[in-house]
Amino acid sequence: MESVSRVRSDTLRVPGASIYYEVRGGGPVLLMLPGGGGDAAVYDALGDVLAERFTVVTVDPRGYSRSRLDPSEPADQRVETQSEDAYLLLDHLTPSGEDAYVFGGSDGAIVALDLLARHPETPRLVVAHEPPYAKLLPEAEQGFFEEVYEIFHTRGLEAAGAHFLAGIGGTMKPLPDPATLPPRAAEMITRLGANFPVFMEHELRQFTSHVPDVDALAAVSDRVVLAAGRQTRGHLPYRPAAALADRLGIELTEFPGGHSGSTDHPEEFGRLLLDVLSSSRK
Repeated sequence: MESVSRVRSDTLRVPGASIYYEVRGGGPVLLMLPGGGGDAAVYDALGDVLAERFTVVTVDPRGYSRSRLDPSEPADQRVETQSEDAYLLLDHLTPSGEDAYVFGGSDGAIVALDLLARHPETPRLVVAHEPPYAKLLPEAEQGFFEEVYEIFHTRGLEAAGAHFLAGIGGTMKPLPDPATLPPRAAEMITRLGANFPVFMEHELRQFTSHVPDVDALAAVSDRVVLAAGRQTRGHLPYRPAAALADRLGIELTEFPGGHSGSTDHPEEFGRLLLDVLSSSRK
């Protein structure tokens, strides 16, 4: 289904890159950060739900889709660089003193939490859905993403993707054929297909090995919501979120679906997210 909200697009120059972003809706700014290899359009359906109450900002992270690097060759991604990009985008879009909110899914959740740890004055609330912090898992389980990377190099992207999907609970669906989709969705799927090899080579290991600044986050734990999908309970994407919630002494909030619940169940996911965001504004 194509997005029905009016979408405005622009770019922002940041050190070493040009960041493409899209805006819809009205109200306080809500920045939506996608998972690895994702871009602004993955949140189209969810963004339409949230745009009822928020100015929803979605983004192509640097080096993916319509965001460009200087120089243009792919380079290893760094959590700190992407979180600084997010901070600069919020600074650009949000007048001084105005509340801003951040939602991140998967790798985007890691970026969102790093943004809060480094710039605690900026987001009113961060909702982090299944950040894949492998280092928070028992040592015997920390090598899963290295396995995915090795399969990518020895057997190719399709085999690596299958191992990844099985390892995170099998709740994510393969990408659909672009020929079966409306134009905007088809263009997104084509972009994601080009992004995923870059993600496998330059982001997968770099982000999943990132260790969150627990002390910094504990100091602002009242502005953190850690979330996980009901369908991934007990599986890898759920458990790092639960582990971090335990370290911060906060509840883990369950959302509909699995690791891709925000795209598989956008209406139900969005209504719960609106409730979570609204409760922080009281």
